[in-house]
Amino acid sequence: MILMRCRGIVVFLVCAALVTLAAVAQKTASKSSNTGAASSRNTAKAGGKEQTVDATVVAAGDIADCDALSGAEATAKLIDNIPGTVLAIGDLSYPDGSELNFKCYEKTWGRHKARTRPAPGNHEHHTAGASGYFNYFGTAAGTPAVPYYSFDLGAWHIISLDSECPQVGGCEAGSPEERWLRQDLERNTSACILAFWHIPLFSSGDKHGNAPQMKPFWDDLYAAGADIILGGHDHDYERFALQTPDGKPDAQRGIREFVVGTGGKSQRGFSAALPTTERRSNSTFGVLRLTLHPTGYDWKFVAAPGSDFFDSGSDHCHGTTRKAGGSAVPSSR
Repeated sequence: MILMRCRGIVVFLVCAALVTLAAVAQKTASKSSNTGAASSRNTAKAGGKEQTVDATVVAAGDIADCDALSGAEATAKLIDNIPGTVLAIGDLSYPDGSELNFKCYEKTWGRHKARTRPAPGNHEHHTAGASGYFNYFGTAAGTPAVPYYSFDLGAWHIISLDSECPQVGGCEAGSPEERWLRQDLERNTSACILAFWHIPLFSSGDKHGNAPQMKPFWDDLYAAGADIILGGHDHDYERFALQTPDGKPDAQRGIREFVVGTGGKSQRGFSAALPTTERRSNSTFGVLRLTLHPTGYDWKFVAAPGSDFFDSGSDHCHGTTRKAGGSAVPSSR
């Protein structure tokens, strides 16, 4: 139609150029639309929004002892080379979590403070109100009145809890913290869930072992379809199979627990492995690296230099389709 209305050679050339530009624009728009459709295929939705970006977390507990900082410095150097969010899983500064003790933490893991989300341990509570912990981390740790919190990271919902039950009004069903956890899980819209706190429900460490008082948290997380729980307390590394809050294998709905008490304080022994123990070591310090995909996760234990211990694998989130047979894909030696 444009060409039919043009008059004169100059006008004709101008109109022909307009037709050519229109055709190119239409072709470019069509190509952009097709590219957008292709790029949205491998996504998960959280809160109605598509999540396509992987996130990385690096985690350990039982970290800095003012009398012997070499272990904490070794793991801090590992974190120097790992991007992402640092999860500090309690007992961060020995012996008492005081403001003076946190100066020792500052010398090592403190250089990653800006990207750290912590949970308190029993040693933080050796100081009244865990005041050294809260003064050091500020609002990143919640508040002294509510020392538990949650946040979203990519397609994942991350929950930090306080496992020092006597100091937080109890951990049993109906306690303030357990009620908060249930309400937080009810509001969650993310496909994948990770929770971390210091004292694990399951552990074969010979210093502490299992902690039945943590079961109400597990009950709520299991009912909500949570995927990962991280703990420390026993100074070792232990990975468990997917299991129920009663410790029964459950490849379809079970939660995978990692004990990562390898932040640098010390190493301790093991008792007999639990029925669901899959991999463990008390021979090295190190950190757990988790790559959180929109529909699953990869794990890798990164040992301090001088150790050949290795553990890695991958699995899908409960909020997405699990691999055939519900099995994870571990790779360890």
